[in-house]
Amino acid sequence: MPKLILTTEAQGKVAYEFAERSITIGRAPDNLIVIDDPSVSNRHAHLELSGETYRLKDLDSTNGTKVNGVPITETALRFGDRIRFGAIEARFEPDVRGSQPLPQRETIEAKLAESSAAPSGFGNASPFRQRSTSRDSARLIVFGIAAVAALTFLGSMIAVLVMRAP
Repeated sequence: MPKLILTTEAQGKVAYEFAERSITIGRAPDNLIVIDDPSVSNRHAHLELSGETYRLKDLDSTNGTKVNGVPITETALRFGDRIRFGAIEARFEPDVRGSQPLPQRETIEAKLAESSAAPSGFGNASPFRQRSTSRDSARLIVFGIAAVAALTFLGSMIAVLVMRAP
């Protein structure tokens, strides 16, 4: 259960656990949290449970309400927030009774790898085909015939251009 810890000169530190969904804060005796200080208005602020968080609303108090040093009209509270009602300091805290300590740390022993060879079924993950290391003889023959034909054609073109007409 969350709580509000007030620090006043007259009372010192006082903790108020939130058992209600709606909590009024002020100097008047009919508030759930009564702060007897002249800087606090009769109806200073209101806390309302909304889901799992409490929302703090300033009720147009004379000296205002601040959360973490920032003046507010309404805001959601987070644990650890520092609240100021007039000149009175407060802190919003979680209930720590239900918390448990962290487990003991374990030591894990790591061993070095014995070998770094790839597994037997390990394949190449590349999306590109691997180049063939063997020569394709049919491909080589076709390329050779095309090269001879290109050279013959080039030689005949040169011969025609060099020939002179009689």
